[in-house]
Amino acid sequence: MENFLNLVNDVWNRGFLGIDLGSIITSLGVVLIAFLFRGFIISVILNALGKLADKTDSKVDDEILNALKRPLGLIPITIALYICTLILPLSGVIGDIATNVVKSFVVFTIFSALSNSIKPIFEALSASSWLTVSIQMWLERASRFVVWVIGIAIILDIFGIQIGPLVAGLGLFSVAVALGAQDFFKNLISGILIIGESKFQPGDRIEAGTIHGIVETIGFRSTVVRNFDSAPMLIPNKDLSDVKVTNHGEMENRRINWKINLVYSSSVEQLESIRNEIKEFIINDKDFLDGENFDPVVRIVELGASSIDVLIVAYAPKMGFAPFNELKEKLIFNIMKIVKKNGSEFAYPSTSLYVESMPE
Repeated sequence: MENFLNLVNDVWNRGFLGIDLGSIITSLGVVLIAFLFRGFIISVILNALGKLADKTDSKVDDEILNALKRPLGLIPITIALYICTLILPLSGVIGDIATNVVKSFVVFTIFSALSNSIKPIFEALSASSWLTVSIQMWLERASRFVVWVIGIAIILDIFGIQIGPLVAGLGLFSVAVALGAQDFFKNLISGILIIGESKFQPGDRIEAGTIHGIVETIGFRSTVVRNFDSAPMLIPNKDLSDVKVTNHGEMENRRINWKINLVYSSSVEQLESIRNEIKEFIINDKDFLDGENFDPVVRIVELGASSIDVLIVAYAPKMGFAPFNELKEKLIFNIMKIVKKNGSEFAYPSTSLYVESMPE
């Protein structure tokens, strides 16, 4: 029995790689407690703070809490790793590596919190007029990139890796990459120009050649436009920067510009009555704009090849595609009723043939 106890004591003290089993078990217990405490922080403390944040009118505090949920959960793990370095008899190179790992976890936790806080901060600033949705998105991505570059540089420095020589060594490689990535930089610059010139924003309906849809995102390389059949289309930024783009999202009003064709058998009195009744309908209808800059135009403008042409110009408030077509339909029906009521008809393209004589 004494020999067995001595054997157990020898195994206990020998442990693994010279570390006794007591220190290893204690360290595992500390890590386990840290994970349990992490769950307690997320499920109890943060949920309680979330309920308090729900009672406020501002949504910024809710966004910040959601952003900090994961970084705050890393704090108990980082503390546990530090305690493990104190418990375990680490020395030499292994001890230095363990210390650097703990330091790296501290840096990672801090910069993870900073990176996750960028989005709610910019959302809080989005109330300012200069910060459009596109600029906000690009600044978020650029800020997050800068934060992580600094964080990674600090972690590399902790492990004794010098950043200066590494950057210099990547210089030639960067030149080679740049030569092969010319299209990427063209798209990047074009994206910056699109954002800077405010050609369009996410949510705008644009039309550029065969492209017609709703802008979803403006990325570093491409812009996502969702077609009206709900299929997304990825378009390189340089293709949108070099073409004429119609931004329907920036329209101030809708305009109807038609020509209707009436038969030549219509009398002057009929034409005047049709003209006046159409204009009166547009002016009295609440769905059309009226005023000095939006005065409707209804005039007899041309004696065509097979018809008398009436020009109709009317303005409507800014509205969606479906309501605008509904308004046009209503105007068409009323024009048809007015023309019929006045005894006239719509003309069709026709040709008259006059025969001077017939063979006997």
